[in-house]
Parts: sequence; structure tokens; C-alpha cells
Amino acid sequence: MIRMGRRLSRNEVSCRERNDGEVSDDGDPTLRRLLDVVLELGAQRRSEPVLRSILDAARDLAGARYAAIGVPDGDGGFALFLTAGVDAATYDRIGALPRTHGLLGTLLAEPSVVNLADIRADPRFQYYPHAHPQMRSFLGVPIMAGGEVVAALYLTEKVGAATFTDADRQLIEMLASHAALAVVNAQRHERLRELSIIEERTRIARDLHDSVTQTMFSLTLAAESARTVTTDPETLQHLDRVRDLSNDALGELRNLVEALRPPDVEREGLGAALRKRVALLRSVHNVPMEVEVWGRGRDGLADREILKVANEAIGNALAHAEPDQVVVHLDQTPGLIRLRVRDDGRGFDPVAVARTSRRLGLTSMRERAAALGGTLRVDTAPGAGTTVTLEVPAGR
Repeated sequence: MIRMGRRLSRNEVSCRERNDGEVSDDGDPTLRRLLDVVLELGAQRRSEPVLRSILDAARDLAGARYAAIGVPDGDGGFALFLTAGVDAATYDRIGALPRTHGLLGTLLAEPSVVNLADIRADPRFQYYPHAHPQMRSFLGVPIMAGGEVVAALYLTEKVGAATFTDADRQLIEMLASHAALAVVNAQRHERLRELSIIEERTRIARDLHDSVTQTMFSLTLAAESARTVTTDPETLQHLDRVRDLSNDALGELRNLVEALRPPDVEREGLGAALRKRVALLRSVHNVPMEVEVWGRGRDGLADREILKVANEAIGNALAHAEPDQVVVHLDQTPGLIRLRVRDDGRGFDPVAVARTSRRLGLTSMRERAAALGGTLRVDTAPGAGTTVTLEVPAGR
């Protein structure tokens, strides 16, 4: 491991990479450290440990006093922001995580390597929050995968020097190129775990419905039957109590089964599945949500795709818009299915849609709409909320 603050020579970073993309260290301790980090990242399957390993390695390799790594949330800010070098008390005094603040947000919207002797002299710099350490030298490197920023590295205060060197920049860029695959793989594994959890919830819901629910129902019937063979007031009172408790437990159990079981569009229809989804989100998020369904229809594949668009639009509103209310409206007529998801949240700049559409999921929603022969329209403005409208011809 290299010592913190040791200036790296150009020879130390003029490494070669094998044809298979692995780093060749050629006996160099710095490159050996980089190779160890790459191998360590390949063994990780969770996002936060991967990001923490990247953060610590970058700080070590570049000799930075402070470091941070952020994962974009699709709205110009960070879904996760980790730091190194800042003690817990200072971190707490700084307060809320950065969102679109200065160069941090710029690096997400306009990904490029930024190496500055004094970040405060850059016109894109805005200010340091109260209690934030004063930092000068700055090296920012985006971690890219598939043309998208999956994370961004920020290093400040080069130890023992006034600025980060070109050798530092090259080394951190090399780390970032290998780290991208590790970040994407960790995110993919977490999504697979989420799918496994959904499958397990479905199994539990089925078992509860097939066994415990039937047992509770049988208990209710047994209590009712027992009342017909006795006239003792005290016994009748106890049987009534058993019946009432079993009925209450049966109702709670059915609610639990419905919460565990994912919406079945083909069995329940789009309207019922949408109501169930909204009810579940309403119970999780402290945001008033309404759902209005007009008409009836069954359109197989189209219903499933429309529900996915609804999930994406509602998820964006809850995750990014900070709304006071979300209203979902579904209108099903013989010739047209219209879905509208409206929130009264922060909205965003439509001019920036081309830049942010993939991260906001708008691209996938539009692709689903086009595949169904329909259209997707997004009406929004900063401070004016957002309305997502999907129109699909029925029967496609």
C-alpha cells in the first residue's frame, strides 16, 4: 500500500493493460495496489461496500486528505453519498447531503475529469456549507458505464502538494474504468435479490392463503357450531369472543396476504392491479395518493406494460418530486387506454429532458409506449409539478 501523500511519478502510472483488460503491475507497488483493488471489487456483491472500497482506494492512491463518492439519483443529486476523511461530528454539522451544488452536480450532468489547484476559484463553484472543511485542490472523476454516470469520485486537498498531478489523474481514471463494472454488477445483484424477495413474498402469501387463512376460517365456523350445542351464558360469551377474535385475525391475515402478493394484472385486470399498487405505496410513503379508474378492459401484454409505466411514473414522483399529493387516473374505453400520473412536486426543466431522460426512466417509458403503438407526454416545469400521460390504442 502506498503512503498517504506520496507524490507519484509519471513512470508509476505508465502501466500497460493486458488484452483481456486486466491491469499489469510489472512489479510496481502502486499498480500492485490498484490490481488488488480491482480483484477486491470483483468479489463484492453489494453496492455500498463496492463504493466504500473504491472511495478508500482512490483516496489512498491519489494521496488525498478528503474524498467522496456519489451515486446519482436521476434528478441531479445523489441517492447515496459516502465520504472519507471527515469525522462524524463535522459530517453531522454540515447537514443535508449535496444535491445540485456546484461542481458536484456539474460532474453528473456534464461528465468529464476536473483537476483544479483551487476549487474556490472555479466559476462553477458556489459555496461551502456551514462547518464544511475548507478545501482547495480538487480532482473529480466520473465513473461511466454504457454512456451513463453510475458514480462520481471527488478528491480534495492533495497531501504534501498544492495540486493533484497528471499521474494522480491517470491513476484515478484507470481505477474508475475498472470500478464501473463492479458498480454495475453490484447494482445488478441487488436487483436480483429484490426479485428473489418478491418471489419469496409471493410464496409466503400463497402459503398463508392456502393454510393459515383456511385454518382461521375453520376456527370461526367451529365457534359458530359450538354455540348451537350449549345454552350456558358464560360458555356462549367465551365462544363469541373466540369467533370475534378469529374473524379479526382472518381479516388482518387477508390484508397481509394482499400486501405480500404482487399485483396480478391478467387475473385482476389493470384497474384492480393499479389500485393495489397505489394502496401499497400509500402505506409505505407518507404522501397522500389517489387513484381513479374509469371503464373496464383486459388487454394482456398491454396491461402489464402500462402498469410498468405507472410504476415508473409514480416512483419518480415519490423519489424525486417531493410532492404533497400524487393522483393516478386510468381511463379505459373501447378504443383508447389513457393513464395519467400527476404530482404537485418540484417539477423540472423540460429543456433538460434530453440529458436526464434515461436516468429518470423516461426513455424506457417512451419505448414501452412506442412498442404498444401509443405515446407518452411529460408536462412539467420547475415548481409546477409533473404530469405523465400515456395513451395506448386498445387491442394492440
